[in-house]
Amino acid sequence: MKAGINSSMKPVNSILRKNHAILSKLCPENKIRIKKDELLKNGFNPDYHTHLHQTQNGNTYYFCYEYGFLKLEGDVFLVVKRSDC
Repeated sequence: MKAGINSSMKPVNSILRKNHAILSKLCPENKIRIKKDELLKNGFNPDYHTHLHQTQNGNTYYFCYEYGFLKLEGDVFLVVKRSDC
């Protein structure tokens, strides 16, 4: 049973690692605005994330480990790095 679980987790973990690498490369500081096309061009898959964070004003950030992204108006994303990680 364990081998089956590991084989099903491998593709997801691979996508999460790739997303993390892309976000860390494109967001060397703590915050950046970036067009969705730029993220996708680099191979980012916004459907895969590790957790969500709901702000008090109702915004939902999707996190890939310590990097979060929030869809803004148009095709722009705000990418942030949590400082407490």
